[in-house]
Amino acid sequence: MKKLAVLFLGMVLLVGCSDAATQKPEKEDVLNALRLANDHFMTKWSDPGESIPYPARKRSYESNLWTRAYYYEGLIDLWEIDPQQRYLDYMLDWGNKHEWKLRSTKNGWETRNADNQCAGQVYLYLYQIDPEKPECYIANIKASIDSMMVTDKIDDWHWIDAVQMAMPIFAQLGNITGDTAYYDRAYAMYEYTKTQHGANGLYNPEDQLWWRDGDFDPPYTEPNGEDCYWARGNGWIVVAMSRMLEMLPADEPHRAEYETMLVDMCQALKKVQREDGLWNVSLHDPDNFGGKELTGTAMFTYGMAYGVNHGLLPAEEYTPVIYKAWNAMVKDCLHPDGFLGYVQGSGKEPKEAQPVTYDREPDFDDFGLGAFLMAGCEVYKML
Repeated sequence: MKKLAVLFLGMVLLVGCSDAATQKPEKEDVLNALRLANDHFMTKWSDPGESIPYPARKRSYESNLWTRAYYYEGLIDLWEIDPQQRYLDYMLDWGNKHEWKLRSTKNGWETRNADNQCAGQVYLYLYQIDPEKPECYIANIKASIDSMMVTDKIDDWHWIDAVQMAMPIFAQLGNITGDTAYYDRAYAMYEYTKTQHGANGLYNPEDQLWWRDGDFDPPYTEPNGEDCYWARGNGWIVVAMSRMLEMLPADEPHRAEYETMLVDMCQALKKVQREDGLWNVSLHDPDNFGGKELTGTAMFTYGMAYGVNHGLLPAEEYTPVIYKAWNAMVKDCLHPDGFLGYVQGSGKEPKEAQPVTYDREPDFDDFGLGAFLMAGCEVYKML
């Protein structure tokens, strides 16, 4: 590993500083920021079943695709700290309009693709909190996962985004059914992604970060010669580890791996936080499409705040990092009307969807909001 100390001199957060950037936010201010951003979105998308236009590709996407599913994961977190009925109604309306089916599937469930399965996380959550437990909520996602469980194939997650899109579903189904085989299969698929995909797995234990997919394994490098670690890609792993720990039973044997991964990644990420509190799209080359970016920042903030809230990360070390990131997102990214700027659109690497600016609308305006909501809700719990 090349020495990064010089490269990031002036970017690393000095934990002992007590400037305004690391000031503890007011709890009500955090909630108001979340409400503002979410209300902007719900007003724009008053019909949750409306297809999402994509003019660049001259097509539209069904609104149960992964980008919208991740928004609803954030809305779940907001509803838990701010239980407005309209949030719950909005989620239920979304599920009902899609008849609880998975996107781009024959019969509503036949897919092994993690992106298509992501909506199942929300369906399963709504099933778990509904006293009547309507079977229609979970029939399709359970059929999809069960069709994988009867095979020995465990190499489906060949890009790291997939770990967050689908891995928590296995934990949810294990909790609902009591069948620990779901937990074991989730671990087997995660471990294959970590150690087998690409040349030697997509995780680099030396840098404690992940390559997005096999295309970015060495000898691929960034312009400065460093390995390519995409912010949002690593963010998906941080979120997945946090969510698995939140869902799994306390005695589940794979928890130790997920705890270690979350802690190790947070240690690596803390070192490369920008001076302004956000993170670059390229974690080890700040000059490769450098600049503020919300989605990776929000995901890292969520994972770090989760770690502090659950005693996995030392509060005195990480609280200034978390507050600096949250304050920067509110100050630099959140518009007065609730629109979120500096959101990198969909893609797989730093050069995608550039330029990332305060005013530019990303190709999908939902998954960045989901990340922001999840981060803010976890910060709210710290307060």
